[in-house]
Amino acid sequence: MHPRERRIILKNVDTEGYTPDIDCYIKNGGYEQLKKAVKMQPADICAEVEKSGVRGRGGAGFPAGMKWKFLDRKSGKPIYLICNADESEPGTFKDRQIIHKDPHQLIEGMMIAAFAINASLAIIYIREEMPLGAKLLNKCIEEARAKNLVGENILGSGYSCNLIVHRGASAYICGEETGLINSIEGHRAYPRIKPPYFPAALGLYMCPTIVNNVETLCNVKHIVEMGGEAYAKLGTPGNTGTRIWSLSGHVKTPGYYEIECGKATYGDLINDFGGGMLPGRKLKALIPGGSSSKIIRGDERFKGKLKDGSPYDWSWEDVPLDFDSPMMVGSMSGSGAVIALDDSVDIVEALANLNAFYAHESCGQCTPCREGSLWMSRITRRMVSGAARTEDVDLLASIGDQIAGRTICAHGEACAWPTQSYVAKFRDEFLAAAARKERRSGAMRLV
Repeated sequence: MHPRERRIILKNVDTEGYTPDIDCYIKNGGYEQLKKAVKMQPADICAEVEKSGVRGRGGAGFPAGMKWKFLDRKSGKPIYLICNADESEPGTFKDRQIIHKDPHQLIEGMMIAAFAINASLAIIYIREEMPLGAKLLNKCIEEARAKNLVGENILGSGYSCNLIVHRGASAYICGEETGLINSIEGHRAYPRIKPPYFPAALGLYMCPTIVNNVETLCNVKHIVEMGGEAYAKLGTPGNTGTRIWSLSGHVKTPGYYEIECGKATYGDLINDFGGGMLPGRKLKALIPGGSSSKIIRGDERFKGKLKDGSPYDWSWEDVPLDFDSPMMVGSMSGSGAVIALDDSVDIVEALANLNAFYAHESCGQCTPCREGSLWMSRITRRMVSGAARTEDVDLLASIGDQIAGRTICAHGEACAWPTQSYVAKFRDEFLAAAARKERRSGAMRLV
């Protein structure tokens, strides 16, 4: 644990003697908040979550309390709660740490959330590439059921809710909540059009559904424990609580770090928490929020005004680790996955690698994404192999422009944003690659 971390969700993770079984969890205060919650009014729990200001930790950063308020409670249909444990964004590995090392925390957070929204069934949707996590979750659910913490008449409260694990087929598109819902229903994971298919009204089986991320649901337990107002004092206004950041790339100590939102910068994360760049190297570019986020050059400067009107003049090192600041510099914090690229990286090869991934992961429903992602991959592959033309640089950028904003779900942006930003910010490298005719080595592996 780094001394500057504020561990709340990761409090017990990696501590000596802590094991992911229910006896150890209860010994360390586990399920006390569920006992407290079932004695509260569900509306009061929802109000505390709203007061906390906690925003979704899966990528979009939408306030969880507001999402819960949108729930159609008057339809007469059953309500469902889904935990998105797909964690498919390249560079992201925080949720699996919770699942593997403190799974009962997730179960407790889900059961509190299920009680608060009166869900009749709770589902953990986990990707196929996490088989040990799925096995462990099933074991822990049965442990909780044996102690009347899951299932019928939970803790004698009169409230009943089952919790099951549903394994996905490792599709990136299932990180999108409506594609995930279609997958659970047994359909191809095509995202749905919003409106009208907002899950809070028309979700699983056309019933009201809440979909939250693993880290978001774990926070529910801590909000009940400390109260929404106290939780909101953590972090900064509009960016409350802590957040777990996945740090990888060319740093000395990659890993996952839980930090109060806005209380550190990207420079702190890489140079302090991450131990700095590898010996003899300097940062060439920063991927600030998972592979789909727009890249930031190591030599860029950003100028503008903060919400209070005061000016800022930032390098990448000055950008705060929160939801809003990366957007102010033209990118996003996304899933909290930070990838540091040093000056040995060939940006064209890096983009070719990402484009191959996104072309493979497109669900194929929308023509711009289905066709455009393949063409972006083909063009960058041509550049890497020495078979490109100079005009391919503008063609590549044009394809990205024609995808973004023209698809049902955000996969269009996910595949277009890297191309748009890499070409715009490293155009000289793409022109040089397009002019080069000799065959080169394979792409650097980012994913």
